[in-house]
Amino acid sequence: NSFVTRTNTCGELRSAHAGQKVTLYGWVQYQRQGLFLVLRDFQGLTQVIIPQDEAHSHVKELLSNAPLESVLRVTGTVSPRPLGQENPKMPTGDIEVKAETAEILNSCKKLPFEIKDFIKKSEALRMQYRYLDLRSPRLQSSLRLRSRVVMRMREYLCNLHGFVDVETPTLFKRTPGGAKEFLVPSREAGKFYSLPQSPQQFKQLLMVGGLDRYFQVARCYRDEGSRPDRQPEFTQIDIEMSFVDQAGIQRLIEGLLQHSWPEERGSIMTPFPSMTYEEALAEYGTDKPDTRFGMKIVDISDALRGSNIDFVQNALSYPRGSIRAICIPQGVRYLTNKDLESLKESAKSQFNQDIMEIILRPDGSLKSLLTKFLGEKEKSELIQALNMQEDDVVLLAAGEHKQVCSALGALRLLSANLLEAAGLALRDPTAFHFLWVVDFPLFLPKAENPTELESAHHPFTAPHPSDASLLYSDPTKVRSQHYDLVLNGSEVGGGSIRIHSAEQQRFVLEKVLKEDSEVLSHLIEALEFGAPPHGGIALGLDRLISLIVDAPSIRDVIAFPKSFRGRDLMGNAPDYVTPEELEPYHIQVSWPLEEKEAKKN
Repeated sequence: NSFVTRTNTCGELRSAHAGQKVTLYGWVQYQRQGLFLVLRDFQGLTQVIIPQDEAHSHVKELLSNAPLESVLRVTGTVSPRPLGQENPKMPTGDIEVKAETAEILNSCKKLPFEIKDFIKKSEALRMQYRYLDLRSPRLQSSLRLRSRVVMRMREYLCNLHGFVDVETPTLFKRTPGGAKEFLVPSREAGKFYSLPQSPQQFKQLLMVGGLDRYFQVARCYRDEGSRPDRQPEFTQIDIEMSFVDQAGIQRLIEGLLQHSWPEERGSIMTPFPSMTYEEALAEYGTDKPDTRFGMKIVDISDALRGSNIDFVQNALSYPRGSIRAICIPQGVRYLTNKDLESLKESAKSQFNQDIMEIILRPDGSLKSLLTKFLGEKEKSELIQALNMQEDDVVLLAAGEHKQVCSALGALRLLSANLLEAAGLALRDPTAFHFLWVVDFPLFLPKAENPTELESAHHPFTAPHPSDASLLYSDPTKVRSQHYDLVLNGSEVGGGSIRIHSAEQQRFVLEKVLKEDSEVLSHLIEALEFGAPPHGGIALGLDRLISLIVDAPSIRDVIAFPKSFRGRDLMGNAPDYVTPEELEPYHIQVSWPLEEKEAKKN
């Protein structure tokens, strides 16, 4: 209550305050028949008794007619509630305030939706009236928790471990590779700034500059389609250190998260488990495994190697061919035939992968199109390899290793959703399973042209020390010093040890990635002036907070997010500007024909 004219908030009054005269400010949450109203502020609710005597008739009239969500000032005396009228669900439920004077500071017009968490409203409407949506308890709680977490992170990094908080420029130049960047026109004809997708180059240059330990709560920008876990502008906890290795970065982040973790979410255990990229792909079919539940992918190649099944033998003839499967517990009981068909269709449409199902009957026999081709020994080995129990359903895939694993990884998650929707508790919503994924490939084939390579992380990532020589002879086999932090199946952080040799950086850009190194000449030149070995990481703050509070989207933990299509529905941005405003930037808009006609009309 410092610096303000209220005596108390609406969430702090208790029985000990009885008899005190208080002044409260807040919004009208609820009003009942001119007898009482509930006043709400950021901290909670207080029941205000409307006076019924003639002497306070003007107060009664004002409070009885105040529209919901109007802003009031109320002065009155705290009293214990009458016996039997206490409300144990309200922290202030033992008291009420008997109003003596009141003032409507601002009346509220008819609301587009009720300010209650349990009232369903479209996301578009919530975004249009975001300032009203911000009044909801859930959004208030999420933003306050976010603020506390960031403050604890600053405390850990700056006060306990000597990091320097440095702001880096928002207007910069295009970075080769990676996500698409937003362009900002300049007054020099044909020249544009770019909004950085991360402060990557600047934090490396700070290490060259000898700052040793840098961090920033950084705003970042990517011009790509919005998804539930993506925004065109987002925030990351950006970190860089000199003279550090991968283990040092991992220890730092584990300590940072343990220090800043909200107490009400329980405690997190360190060190976090770790697995290689190849292990993650083989067991979970993804580089961001959700380890809260089993249903791991199992290699059953050996169990079926002796069979005469054509598609099995065909798959095993590939250089990296394999037969793999996942076992869905109690699948017969919880999944319908329609569910199983949808799973198979999903694998076919997304991965061009055929799926075969196998069911273990109560009598111990297998139900499948495969069984007539399998001997008793093979059936027994299959049941044992997959640890099948009665009524389990197995989904089997055969083919090239990565395709098979990716398809089964996707089916594993879809199956988990179906099982939980049918009532089987599989993933504990209160559990937080962190995981380090390491030893990623340094380069991957480009999707649009597999003969060319692109960086799996970014072009500044250093090769694994054991694979450094392969960089010059067979770059496709080089592992990187790139590490990702995964939480409950979502990537919440990623980083790497950086290339600090100008010669090696130039080779990667020019010879491997076929990029114009001139665009990065400032960074390459800086590496020639005694650049220290360095590495870092960035934590996605929006995604991390959304997982902590179990929000369905990162938009639910950002005060003013963009819509699914990257628009600000409240302020109607982006918006048109006049030709006169564009003139200093030497830009003319070329309108599509249908938009020309629309503007004419």
